Amino acid sequence: MAPPSSQADQGLSRNALIALVIGSMVGSGIFALPAAFGRTTGALGAIIAWAIAGTGMLMLAFVFQTLSQRKPNLDAGIYAYARAGFGDYIGFASAVGYWIGCCLADVACLVLIKATLGQFFPIFGDGTTPVAIASATVLLWGVHILLLRGITGAAALNTIATYAKIIPILLFIVVAIIAFDGTLFSMNFWGTEQPDVSKVVAQVRGTMLLTVFVFVGIEGASVYSRYARSRADVGFATLAGFLTVLCLLVLVTLLSYGVLPRAELADLPTPSMAGVMEAVVGRWGSVFISVALLISVLGNYLSWSLLAAEILHSAAIHRTMPSFLATVNVHKVPAGALWLTNCVIQSFLLVTWFAEYAFTLALKMTSAMTLIPYFFVAAYGLKLAWTSEAYHAGEHARVVDWIRSAIATLYAAGMIYAGGPKFLLLSSILYAPGTVLFLLAKRERKEAIFRPFEIILFAAITIAACAGVYALATGAISI
Repeated sequence: MAPPSSQADQGLSRNALIALVIGSMVGSGIFALPAAFGRTTGALGAIIAWAIAGTGMLMLAFVFQTLSQRKPNLDAGIYAYARAGFGDYIGFASAVGYWIGCCLADVACLVLIKATLGQFFPIFGDGTTPVAIASATVLLWGVHILLLRGITGAAALNTIATYAKIIPILLFIVVAIIAFDGTLFSMNFWGTEQPDVSKVVAQVRGTMLLTVFVFVGIEGASVYSRYARSRADVGFATLAGFLTVLCLLVLVTLLSYGVLPRAELADLPTPSMAGVMEAVVGRWGSVFISVALLISVLGNYLSWSLLAAEILHSAAIHRTMPSFLATVNVHKVPAGALWLTNCVIQSFLLVTWFAEYAFTLALKMTSAMTLIPYFFVAAYGLKLAWTSEAYHAGEHARVVDWIRSAIATLYAAGMIYAGGPKFLLLSSILYAPGTVLFLLAKRERKEAIFRPFEIILFAAITIAACAGVYALATGAISI
């Protein structure tokens, strides 16, 4: 989606907000779904996983819709809701967690771009070879310069990317429907040679972080809500965009099980959608998907960069981040936030050199980092409904909103649990040093750094981070 700053004076229309949500959600993840699911589960596990994820994320979409209506003064999305509900430090943690998640999503985009080129030029390999990392670095800072000079060019590229990502996906779905083999789908149904419910449960758990990643971006309209022409459009855009993307995700995943055996799906290189397409129509299908993907993921990369900078910029305006992150240049671009964002992306990009499955790691870490901010958004919606704040006495909608928020809160908590201790420890390693920004902001404001319960929370994060570093050093967990 085109960055909203270019339209700030007129305000974003409902259709523009819907496109923002779809553009933020549809990116690198959907092109990798066939192999990502094939390695982990059969068709039944995929159906269950999408049912759980779809329900949980739909409830979260309802929460965003409700909050946009009940708290129209909170115009910075995830960060603003967490801060209003649970204080400065949790608000900061949500902002920094979401920001790091966006940075990791950009890393996933860069790895996918180079892995796609690697199918045609072996020097790029799986996207983590020295040449791939060097060229990704050039792309990273080239886009950085483009954005610093203003976002008119980025807006035009995003408009092209929106079509580039939807058209090939729709074509893939049509081709997969035509080629669909019901017998093959039945063979892939259980994901095991014999039906085994316990193994299906394990398969579902293994896919949950993948489902979270492809829904990240559902909050796009909320993050940019201050640019909307009408606050009512924010909630509608969130729901409409979510339902559209959910249909695409389910179709791409399930139809693939009717095209190739699960073992072959699992072995497909990234992007696996291209491999499925090639199996049906030949080499031209792979080339078509790959070229479209490159344009699409570049647009998605721009969206994530701007979302990351926007959340830092908004938090700095509200004085929860250091003031240098609130600065804008002569082109009205949040330069301070953009510089810090791209420096962090560069650091993560170097780490991919040492990761065994860099793309999958980036996907799952993005999910792990964004789940905690999602949890606090859902919990804030639950808190408002429970306390009746922002509701009239006896208003029936409060009960409905309480149920939706409760389901969304349980879903986010369940997904954090499903990710397991590894990703909690890795997330803590990122959260702990990020607190330096909070300390700088508090120092600028000459305020006490932590309240009593915030000290306990920070101590827990620090201990978990130390445990994570130790686990990495000893090989107890790996990347």
